[in-house]
Amino acid sequence: MLSCAALVLAACARQPATDAASAAKPEASVHANPDPAAAHDEHSYAEPDKVRTTDLGLDLAIDFDRRQIAGTATYHLDWIDPKARQLLLDTRDLTIEKVEGASVDGQWTPLHYALAERDPLLGSKLTIDVPERNATVRIGYHTSPDASGLQWLTPAMTQGGRQPFMFSQSQQIHARSWVPLQDTTQVRFTYSAHVTAPRDAMVLMSADNDPHAARDGDYTFRMPQKIPSYLLAIAAGDLVFKPISKRSGVWAEPAMVDKAQAEFDDTEKMIQTAESLYGPYRWGRYDLLVLPPSFPYGGMENPRLTFATPTVIVGDKSLVSLVAHELAHSWSGNLVTFAVSRDAWLNEGVTSYVENRIVEALYGKERADMESVIARDELQDEFTDANKPLQRLAIKPGDLHDPDDNLTGTVYTKGAWFMQYLEQRFGREAFDGFLRGYFDHFAFQSITTEQFRDYAIANLLDKHPGTITQAQFDAWLYEPGIPADAPRLRSQRFAVVDAARIAWLGNGKLPPPAITGEWSTQEWTHFLGALPDKLGVEQMAALDAAYHFTGTANGELAQRWYPLAVRSGYHAADEAMAQFMQTVGRRKLIMPIYEALVKTPEGLAFARDVYAKAKPGYHPITSASVEATLARADTKPGDAPQP
Repeated sequence: MLSCAALVLAACARQPATDAASAAKPEASVHANPDPAAAHDEHSYAEPDKVRTTDLGLDLAIDFDRRQIAGTATYHLDWIDPKARQLLLDTRDLTIEKVEGASVDGQWTPLHYALAERDPLLGSKLTIDVPERNATVRIGYHTSPDASGLQWLTPAMTQGGRQPFMFSQSQQIHARSWVPLQDTTQVRFTYSAHVTAPRDAMVLMSADNDPHAARDGDYTFRMPQKIPSYLLAIAAGDLVFKPISKRSGVWAEPAMVDKAQAEFDDTEKMIQTAESLYGPYRWGRYDLLVLPPSFPYGGMENPRLTFATPTVIVGDKSLVSLVAHELAHSWSGNLVTFAVSRDAWLNEGVTSYVENRIVEALYGKERADMESVIARDELQDEFTDANKPLQRLAIKPGDLHDPDDNLTGTVYTKGAWFMQYLEQRFGREAFDGFLRGYFDHFAFQSITTEQFRDYAIANLLDKHPGTITQAQFDAWLYEPGIPADAPRLRSQRFAVVDAARIAWLGNGKLPPPAITGEWSTQEWTHFLGALPDKLGVEQMAALDAAYHFTGTANGELAQRWYPLAVRSGYHAADEAMAQFMQTVGRRKLIMPIYEALVKTPEGLAFARDVYAKAKPGYHPITSASVEATLARADTKPGDAPQP
């Protein structure tokens, strides 16, 4: 099924486990780096080995007219290095107005600071001289209207059309664009916030949102668990709440909230399923905030308040695995976090495995298997000879320039595939116990791949000798591609889909409604995904007449149908495609369309025209992706690469 499987190469020797309970004393490894503080975060200026933020206090005002957040950030600091006299923070396009330190008697005195030149990726290093090593430092600042981690929507860009909307997206390193921070996963902190906004705007944060809070323009929040900076989140707009259970519910615009509540009403069952497998949910409430369609991702696992795209609300719960995924982050990612972005699989890969287990428990193994097969097929398309350095789970320092550029196939699919490999080899009961122990052992810590490796050696490989070799284990971590002994999946329902597609391509006879009438989103996704790269216009028209793909409200189908239409020269889809690209900002759904369009001069012109209209409604993260794609295509003025 996967032609890109790599040969299993001899892997490096074992590294001593950091778990004190381990009796094994294996030889050293050239890969080992068990101390997370020693794992340099190349995407942050912070020096967490010298000083760390332990608590953050925010006092902020939201100004929709200026597209600005302004106020103060107060840091409670733990000075680790006795020689340290500076606090280095990450910023991006922030205006720093003042910096002060609190003396032991509570008096605030100015501190000298310097803001470095702006790096296009990292932003500007903020260096604060703290000669007295103050335990508390306060910064007054305001954001730029173009902050990369904030999106400001006019009323016309919302579903209700009456009030403006603002939301954040801090992952991977965008929190620094709206709060000066040690913007690295190696620093975890509690936080509190006082936020003012226009009286008609409900404000929410990744904290203790009160479902019964009055909408009065004055809000307070507290996050008592320590989180890394990328989980800091805020949103404000015309939002109302609907409960799902005593500890879970949905926030959304009034016109969307009932649909969202119905689509996501299995959320409490998902929480209970995850708890039965991996231990108690440790974050209090689990609510979902349905954002406008410009949100650049499917979901964001902000603790206590998952941000979710409305593109998964299609009326049949066929795409609610997204909720299972974001919920799973409550254990994998939020509870146990990667220490550096190049180890992102520790968040996304383990989470994708847990997501699949939740889906299997609630919706059956066949659906879980179909979703895994779809992901693995996409991995096959994504893995190329050109991106082999990013196909390793343990990416080498320097290979990942921008943390937003991690390969989805690596961090999500290969990571989950690795977990399934371990489950299959060690047995589900043993692997479930291992994973639950892993979450408990590293709870509220940020770790490296090497720490995971050492823990697995001590608590899985050494406890079940002879099950797999160290070389087999390490091949997943340190080699590109997929090991040859990876477990394979088959789907019986996909076999029917394959037969119908092959028959149509052979004899022109479309599968009858008696067959396709019961197909799920997953089956239609597989049908479209396995079609030839290009079809005849007549074939496209026949498919469209029978199944109405043009104009579909299902983004998973749209992101496959419209690129096929572009490649096939099926211009009957152009108008609906342009409308989709202008109303949806989720990168996963629109980037395949842009990437197909820019391969011809005609398509590139079409893409530029659509983007000019769509840009005001896109999140800055989405805009950056589109602009990079257009720039790569525009290799010469007026000339684009040929297909």
